Amino acid sequence: MEDKLIIGGQELESRLFIGTGKFSSHEIIPKVIAASGSQVITMALRRVNFSNEQDNVLNYIDKKCILLPNTSGARNAEEAVRIARIAREAGCGHWVKIEVISDNKYLLPDNYETIRATEILAKEGFVVLPYMSPDLMAAKRLEEAGAAAVMPLGAPIGTNRGLMTRELLRILIAEIKVPIIVDAGIGRPSQAAEAMEMGAAAVLVNTAIATAQDPVQTARAFSLAVQAGRMAFLSGPGAVQEYAVASSPLTGFLHK
Repeated sequence: MEDKLIIGGQELESRLFIGTGKFSSHEIIPKVIAASGSQVITMALRRVNFSNEQDNVLNYIDKKCILLPNTSGARNAEEAVRIARIAREAGCGHWVKIEVISDNKYLLPDNYETIRATEILAKEGFVVLPYMSPDLMAAKRLEEAGAAAVMPLGAPIGTNRGLMTRELLRILIAEIKVPIIVDAGIGRPSQAAEAMEMGAAAVLVNTAIATAQDPVQTARAFSLAVQAGRMAFLSGPGAVQEYAVASSPLTGFLHK
């Protein structure tokens, strides 16, 4: 069965997006991308060193991949818009992940400023993927503002704590029409599989892969988990019951 994810008019076969931060060296990034099968790769523009070819992370990303520069470091909509425009002028394409964070302890996104940035950048032709706290009303406003997908967090960035926002994610998956990409907090392949089983369109993983003892093997595990979770969702799992339900008749054999 054909099952492709379409974002911004682009067909994607892989539903695993990965990041490029926290790796021990840039040299491992091509191996991780190959093992993951990912087609969308995010990176913080402030980490791109255009003056040093050896240190430029862009040189380690397959040209066939879609670049998803993020606006990490932005504290308000104006800063996020400025970073997005710089990324496009620098040749990073027209996809952008909006990150607006002014809280330094929990690194939670500012949904209000994220909506403002999305409105501006969507009108300028960007394919906007906003990172957000999973709030239904905010997600609807992002959708109305022109977001190509929304990226609610599973748990605070870099924590590997999994789907702490599970029930809120269920609501967004049920109510929002654009793809839901669970971002931040996913620390294990089993958690990625669970997000996909719930009906998420994709997941984005960075820290869990970059900080694993074997990032390449971990990337491969995440790829398989995302595929398994998607297949489980499409298969329509059986209903959950409160009481036991026998799988074979209990009468008509030894007793009548």
